[in-house]
Parts: sequence; C-alpha cells; structure tokens
Amino acid sequence: MSNPVVTHQPGAGSYGTNVQTGEWSTHLCSCFSDCFVCALGCICPIALSCYTANKYGENCCLGCIPGGTAALRTHMRLTYGIQGTVINDALMTFFCGLCETCRMAREIHIRNGE
Repeated sequence: MSNPVVTHQPGAGSYGTNVQTGEWSTHLCSCFSDCFVCALGCICPIALSCYTANKYGENCCLGCIPGGTAALRTHMRLTYGIQGTVINDALMTFFCGLCETCRMAREIHIRNGE
C-alpha cells in the first residue's frame, strides 16, 4: 500500500460555507442601496449593530461592547473570504463605525438573499 500524496493544502479561508468573493459586496458609502439599514443606522446605530450581530448568528449584545463590532467584522471577513487584516478591521470600525456597520448589515442581507 502506498500513502496518498497531498497535492493541495487547504486554504485559510475555509471558515464558512458561503460563497467567497475576496471583496465586500457593497462599498463603504453605499448606504442608500438598502434603505432599511440606512434608516436604522441613522436613527439608532446601536440598534443596527445589535441587529447585525443577531442576523449574523452572534449574541445581539456583541454590538454594544467595546471592540465587538471589530470582532464581528473580522469574523465576517473570515467567513465570507473577504481579504483584509485585523488592524484594518479595528481602524475601519473605529473611524468609520456607522458606515462599516451599515455595510456589514448589507453584506448579511445580500449573502442571505434578503
């Protein structure tokens, strides 16, 4: 008997089962492509963050704790095969938090076919 030869190593992007595109489905400032998300983000950003965490399958309180949105963004990137770094996740959620939360909510809607 011979041992099987490994010709391909599994990649690091195998965290989820969804289609992996390498990029976000929408741009950071595409808020008006989903009016519900845009309205909820403008009226109550914390509610949008909690809604996004819940729709993603995480505890809704994740959106209320410091660093929770950055952790959610990192996990989403890894699940969906979106390129980026942890430091980029932290910077985007710190400096562009509302727009980034809206983009993550849009991403979930798009990936779930809503």
